[in-house]
Amino acid sequence: MGRPDIPQVTYSSFSEDIHERITEERIPTDGTIELTYRCNLKCAHCYCCHDQAKPEMEYRLICRILDEVENAGCLWLLFTGGEPLLRPDFADIYTYAVKKGMLVTLFTNGTLITPSLADHLREYRPFSIEVTLYGATAGTYEAVTGVAGSFGRCMNGIRLLLERGLPLKLKAMVMTMNKHELPMMKQYADRLGLEFKFDPVISPGLDGSKSPVSLRISPDEIVELDLADEKRRKEWRNFCDRSWGGSYRDELFTCAGGLNSFHINPYGELKFCEMVTGFSYDLRDKPFSTGWHEFIPAIRAMKRTRDNRCKDCAVLPMCDQCPGWALLEHNDPEAPVDFLCKIAHLRAEAFGMVNRIKKGGGMYDSKEAISKT
Repeated sequence: MGRPDIPQVTYSSFSEDIHERITEERIPTDGTIELTYRCNLKCAHCYCCHDQAKPEMEYRLICRILDEVENAGCLWLLFTGGEPLLRPDFADIYTYAVKKGMLVTLFTNGTLITPSLADHLREYRPFSIEVTLYGATAGTYEAVTGVAGSFGRCMNGIRLLLERGLPLKLKAMVMTMNKHELPMMKQYADRLGLEFKFDPVISPGLDGSKSPVSLRISPDEIVELDLADEKRRKEWRNFCDRSWGGSYRDELFTCAGGLNSFHINPYGELKFCEMVTGFSYDLRDKPFSTGWHEFIPAIRAMKRTRDNRCKDCAVLPMCDQCPGWALLEHNDPEAPVDFLCKIAHLRAEAFGMVNRIKKGGGMYDSKEAISKT
């Protein structure tokens, strides 16, 4: 008796189908666990803040949490930091998750990759590994990281992963210190045949520190990078074709956080997301299921206490405005973040949303809108 024909689908189609089916059911399919805020680098733009008064989750607690999130339906799991490879028990934690059948992604700076660890990752293959580049030359890279020799160690880590055929992607945070080397970083990724992406939007520190903000490139420069990158240009234009008009709601949180995704910090605290620092649920002595079904919905149910200029904004779908950013920027979850606002208006102008608004009979003056921020 022959096997039944099973239709083949692309991974993207599979992922989209899964997420569409379970959104209303609020199954926590996507999880992030920060294993540590500690790092072997001293990056100038870093948002992490290590609280030495709080003990990091021990191995047994992490395994218990992994059991609980897997039982709740978690399929995609991200391990990040800080630098997660600093934990001496990283390989044990990682292997435990992989053996449970979860699709594990690892975020790392790549400098702590050793031949033995790379061999282990080949044996217990991850879904993806993403290594961050801070420059294309040692001078720029180490100016950002503050650690001599870190560039060479990163390049060696990338080589070890590639030699073992692991699913590797490269990415970069773009700031004033390294923006001139962004084309070189992309060329390096292209030579290796690797996917490359970049993020030019830098947030304050999780402790409210404004030090990283001084390294931001301007909103105009950010949109120039969008326009210069073929993939980003296409994605933004496609987005503008699909979305326009306001989407202001009474709920404070209008993102997808907490619908099918969760975030757990190094101290075992369940969060709405990494940027929303004011609300947490301690998993050390409470089950994940209660946090997911009671704590997270209570956060999502929070209402705005006042209106702001976002209410009448015609390009709101373009904006990354969120309570998490507002908390870090202004210590007020309802305060608009001017930096994000300017980026949104410039993108709306550059990628055609403004033209669609005007063709639809709407009124919009980009100069006036930007001047109000």
